[in-house]
Amino acid sequence: MAKILVVDDEPSILTLLKYNLEQNQFEVMTAIDGETALAQLRQQIFDIIILDIMLPKVSGIVVTQQLRAQGDLTPILMLTALDSENDTVQGLEAGADDYLPKPFKTRELIARVRSLLRRTRDSAISKQHVEMATTQWLTVGHLKIDVKQQMVYKQNQLLRLTPKELALLIYMVEHANRVLSRAEIARGAWGIQVDGLDTRMIDMHIANLRDKLEDQPKSPQILKTVRGVGYRFEIKNEK
Repeated sequence: MAKILVVDDEPSILTLLKYNLEQNQFEVMTAIDGETALAQLRQQIFDIIILDIMLPKVSGIVVTQQLRAQGDLTPILMLTALDSENDTVQGLEAGADDYLPKPFKTRELIARVRSLLRRTRDSAISKQHVEMATTQWLTVGHLKIDVKQQMVYKQNQLLRLTPKELALLIYMVEHANRVLSRAEIARGAWGIQVDGLDTRMIDMHIANLRDKLEDQPKSPQILKTVRGVGYRFEIKNEK
């Protein structure tokens, strides 16, 4: 039985989520602020964390940052304010794996939880990508990628990539110069299936990755958009 920590300062939401998740055979614990959540995470291991951004004492962003800084890769589903793109971007950049705007439908939240669990079970996919690589180092323009150690350098400076960004980059590199649809990217990089409603999540991860990789993210030279289809990681043959 998967164990979930739900963190929200609204008692009604905690009660609703705890009831519905338990009805779906999940073990659930709750916390009403970020400080309590961090204390519980020091004492127990969870399979998934459902985390509101706006929390008393310690925000959801800070909780996520602290967990990732400690090497804790527990999947995080971030609850964000409706239509607040800034909250969403902050959550993803901090290391959240997925997001869901409030108000949300309980069925959709449970579906996303199950998707995250499948993604965790299939996390070996990313490791297989690395093991299958034919060379340890790949140089792309000003980027240097150590595919075995899963490190990326830009002009000799180590980049701080989230686990999802790293898996995305490795998948794109392995399929360089191919046009990949959003569905292919989600399935290949993260082991998940997406529909039309989830493509925005992929676009945001691509945008975040561009911000870190490209000199001019608005005019990308490496991670390019192919209108109406998806994306291409471009490696030019230099002779």
